[in-house]
Amino acid sequence: MPSHDDPLLQPYQLKHLRLKNRIMSTSHEPAYSEDGMPKQRYRLYHAEKAKGGIALTMTAGSAVVSRESPPAFGNLHAYKDEIVPWLSELADDCHQHGAAVMIQLTHLGRRTSWNKADWLPVVSASPIREPAHRAFPKEAEEWDIERIIGDYASAAQRMQAAGLDGIEFEAYGHLMDGFWSPATNKRDDEYGGSLDNRLRFTWAVIDAVRKAVGPDFIVGIRMVADEDWEQGLSRQEGVEIARRIAASGKFDFLNIIRGHIDTDAALNEVIPIQGMRSSPHLDFAGDIRQETKFPVFHAARIADVATARHAVAEGKLDMVGMTRAHIADPHIVRKIMAGEEHRIRPCVGATYCLDRIYEGGEALCIHNAATGRELAMPHVISKADRSKSIVVVGAGPAGLEAARVAAEAGHKVEILEASDQAGGQITLASKNPRRKEMIGIVDWRLAELERLGVPLRYNIWAEASDVVTLDPDIVVVATGGLPQNPPLATGDDLVTSSWDILAGSIKPGENVLLYDDNGGHQGMSAAEMIARSGSKLELVSPERFFAPEMGGMNHVPYMRAFQQKGVRVTINTRLVSVARDGNQLIATLGSDYAPDYREERRVDQVVVEHGTLPIDDLYRELKPLSRNGGAIDYGRLVNGGAIFPVRSEGTFDLLRIGDAVHARNIHAAIYDGLRYATRF
Repeated sequence: MPSHDDPLLQPYQLKHLRLKNRIMSTSHEPAYSEDGMPKQRYRLYHAEKAKGGIALTMTAGSAVVSRESPPAFGNLHAYKDEIVPWLSELADDCHQHGAAVMIQLTHLGRRTSWNKADWLPVVSASPIREPAHRAFPKEAEEWDIERIIGDYASAAQRMQAAGLDGIEFEAYGHLMDGFWSPATNKRDDEYGGSLDNRLRFTWAVIDAVRKAVGPDFIVGIRMVADEDWEQGLSRQEGVEIARRIAASGKFDFLNIIRGHIDTDAALNEVIPIQGMRSSPHLDFAGDIRQETKFPVFHAARIADVATARHAVAEGKLDMVGMTRAHIADPHIVRKIMAGEEHRIRPCVGATYCLDRIYEGGEALCIHNAATGRELAMPHVISKADRSKSIVVVGAGPAGLEAARVAAEAGHKVEILEASDQAGGQITLASKNPRRKEMIGIVDWRLAELERLGVPLRYNIWAEASDVVTLDPDIVVVATGGLPQNPPLATGDDLVTSSWDILAGSIKPGENVLLYDDNGGHQGMSAAEMIARSGSKLELVSPERFFAPEMGGMNHVPYMRAFQQKGVRVTINTRLVSVARDGNQLIATLGSDYAPDYREERRVDQVVVEHGTLPIDDLYRELKPLSRNGGAIDYGRLVNGGAIFPVRSEGTFDLLRIGDAVHARNIHAAIYDGLRYATRF
């Protein structure tokens, strides 16, 4: 059991609000809103964290206060009265579990697009483009500023009316700090020049908000205190702003950020992903707390409990943000309190969650498929009505998840694996040293399966007779896939698979062409390893967008490696054929756009990535022996009911999941494992 003096479990008094422990989830936008409202999906996502024991959940990675600040990534519409009842319901649900609820309010300024929502002009302190969202803003006029100040005040009133415990302003990369930073404020009026002038908008906003909500309502600010950028806000000025805010008597806490976010590469330094330093700005946030003697919150890749505990114990933070960690496991606090820290599902830093948001999707965890699907998918598995015998063939992510969930439900589970280790393609992915944390997806499941007493038998290339002998009620075929070549006119036998490069079974040639007709991590990771080996590399893709299956956050380290190592990137181009010429290969390139276009490359090695084909021999052997012939009732899978139709006199039901069906990704494999196994 945990110690009663665990720093993380100590309550924290923020003004009149007693936070029951020191762990929070900072504001972020999972893009679960509907019409800008936090409806059922949004509410259940936050309520799950409250059930899991969190002290404070911050909603809305920037709820917008003004109509002309159109949502850039699913932001809530704080300027609409209709948001009040939705937020009230969300707050009530979280309060029932003892969690406080706050919201982040902002005007996005230049961090949005002009061609969204009502097509109103984008405004900022000065007309300086933001590369990430590609807007050329207009300079905010005095009537814009007056209106926006009023919008902040009325939005704050709505949040108070909804029964939230407080709000924070967003001041990194948005309008408020757009006035602070010399990089984005070139004004020559009373809002530009001196630090006093650059803070004028901030003071006007907090004064209007305080007039609207009174002195007791909690108001904080998530602020950049150092843009870490030669042309931006210096550490000296940022710390001075923090000092002034803390001394003003108008704010209740600081939530500290370091860095700037106007490009993908800059954003990666603020929100690091796997292969980067953990908690890189924690000491800086601690310095701000020392300077200001004021409540300080902070989050930036604090993914493990030990680091969070250190942050509080050493007086660096008052509240520690574990935001992506709670996307991976919303029950962190409950597990700490139960003495089960070792059972916390780890955040592996894959940042599939943020990549999806920034590409216009919604946040999903790479290996917790229940997050964002709380209405239909459980985080805590209930016991089944009766125990069944389940045989899972394949110990990749799909098979491991199906086995884990089935065992949690009380079924008798056995796993057969053809190789001498579990993990499937994740084992390959983690061969890239920068992505070695991915193996945590496998390790966590193996630990859970050991706890549940599930036998995993290695080096068994299962045949139908091996499976039938075990007398199963359900057989899950999770045998994965094998790499396939892209369609080539000639030269199928001359190319090397990206898998061979990742596994290290074939060394990169001196001069390599890598053809990626998939657009995800597989080809990019092989390319990175080839480039880092010292080879000369050209990466060729038929896509008009580079690596479209991967978002901007993960794009950054690949592109950094490619540019450091002189990799040539060619898009809009297909590999047509490969032919041998002496000791070298001739790769012929073509185009979808100009049918007569042809170019040749003389190289030592052609590496290809074109997804996988399912290993489905066992599945096809078992189909005629099964009750359902492998068929699944998709309507019932999605909406409820028995998923296995009866089609013959077989003795077991059969399904296949993950890449044994067709090439997808890790999240899809784990979602298959979860949603099928909860229906056994």
